[in-house]
Parts: sequence; structure tokens; C-alpha cells
Amino acid sequence: MSGTEEKEIRKGFGEGLFEAAKENSEIIALSADLGESTGFGKIMEELPEHFVECGIAEQNMACVASGLAHEGKLPYISSFAMFSPGRNWEQIRTTICLNNQDVKIISTHAGFSDAPDGATHQALEDIALMRVLPNMSVFSPADWAEAKALARKLPGYKRPAYVRMQRGAFPVIFQETDKFAIGRAKQVRTGRDIAILTTGSMLHNVLKAAERLSAKGIEAEVLHFPTIKPLDKPAIWSAAHKFKKIVTVEEHQIDAGFGSSIAELLSEVLPTPVLRIGVKGEFGESGSYEELLKKHGLDSESIALSVKKFYNN
Repeated sequence: MSGTEEKEIRKGFGEGLFEAAKENSEIIALSADLGESTGFGKIMEELPEHFVECGIAEQNMACVASGLAHEGKLPYISSFAMFSPGRNWEQIRTTICLNNQDVKIISTHAGFSDAPDGATHQALEDIALMRVLPNMSVFSPADWAEAKALARKLPGYKRPAYVRMQRGAFPVIFQETDKFAIGRAKQVRTGRDIAILTTGSMLHNVLKAAERLSAKGIEAEVLHFPTIKPLDKPAIWSAAHKFKKIVTVEEHQIDAGFGSSIAELLSEVLPTPVLRIGVKGEFGESGSYEELLKKHGLDSESIALSVKKFYNN
């Protein structure tokens, strides 16, 4: 792991899908007039036979993709997370999940990452919307390399899947050669005092927060979950056995999100105090990405302070 070079997560997925499409004639990338913005630009330009422009019609795009999957194609639909699944959730539910069609929903600009465009464009509820659906898997890669590895892996994953990614450049934490295992968490930092579980691009801030905690004498173990559904249950149970308290961090509403899925699991089999760090029932607003993260306690300093308070109480 390096964490020094910065690259766009969505472009990592786009590069991985481009490579996969060159090898697999069944892969079809679909766009709702946002192909370039969602990382599908290279497919649009160099593999036009693998690309379908659906226009600003997210609901139709989901139905077209379901039909393509029924005919044996491997469709990937792309838009901003606020529009897909935000606008086409019913079509995803009924035409894709109910029929268990092999469609991949690739969504970018999640969380606060579309910061200047304000609340209407900031998807803070999409994990909740997608993880509740039967047959649907949910992924949130942490960086460019992991997104690329996921894109190479998904063509062989024969079921509906949702991939959540942020806009903008983030530190590259993993190596491009690292293998992606669906349903497996990654231990990114060892610790003796408390476990911090996170997903997506928040991993970078969580690791920085862990370093801040270390300077205060608290050693946090960090587990990254690129797969939100299905969860890596053994990893969660192991963390709960090892530590008396668990913290979850997500760029999403804490209600029905990643942290909720951890709390639900532990409440049934191994009750453990869980602090969920995320958005607490508020909409976003216009501002810089850094300002919004700080306001909602998702910058590294705020995360460290919340974890320290929870650990000491």
C-alpha cells in the first residue's frame, strides 16, 4: 500500500471494464447521457460496439439492460448515484432483481463527492436502497486500483450488483496486482484497542484517523469492506471477539447503511457496542468536499475524536 499517488476511483473501474470488454464480446456499457463522467469514456471512443447511449432516461436504461441480460449479454448501466438508483429504483427492483438478471449498476458521484452541486446531487441513501433488495450485491471500492480489480472480477459474477464510487481523485492505497475477492474484508491496519470498520473512499480518512489515535496511545485496527453485501461475517465476528467496541465509518446516512448492517448482524449473534459514524439524518448542501466531510464528522480529525471519546467511555 502506498497512499501517495491520487487517481479517480471511477476511472479505475472504467479502465478495468474497458480491458474486460476487449476480451468479452458480451459486455455492453450503457449510459444515461453521462458516459464520460462515469468513467466509460474509453469504451465510448474505442469500443463503440460495446456502448449504448440511452439518454437522460434512467428508468428506460434499467429496463433495456434487463432485456439485454435476458438475451445473454452482460450489461453495465452507468449514471450518478443520485439518478441511478435514485430515479430508477423501481425498475431495478422489478425488472432486474425480481428476475435475477445479471445487470451491473455502476454509480458515481456518491456521498458528498458532487459537493458543489448541493443536496439534489449528493447520494447519501443509496446503500440503504440497494442492500435491501433481494438478489442484489453491493460494492464500494476504496481506490483506483481496487475499482479496476472489481471491474475485472464482475463479468464472472452472475447476479445483479451495485457499485458505489465517489467523484474526484483519492489516494491509491492498494496495488493494481492485488486480487479482489467478493465478500471478503481487508485488514488494512492491525491494532490492539478498538476496531474501525469502513467502506469505500472513507478508508483513506480512517487510516489517517488511526494514525492520530496512535499518537494518543490508542491503537486501532482498520478493516475495509469493499463488499457491503454480502458481508464478510467471519471478519466481523472476529473483530467483535477481539475488541470490546467497534466503530463503523461511512459517507452515507447512518440509518440503514453500512454501519447498520454491522449492528444488525452483531445484535443477532454477538451483541457488541457499535458507534456508527456517518450522516445523521441530514441532507447535504453546496460547499467544498472537505467542508462537507468536516461538518458531518467524516474528516480524519473528527473521526479520531469520535473514536477516542467512544473508546474512553
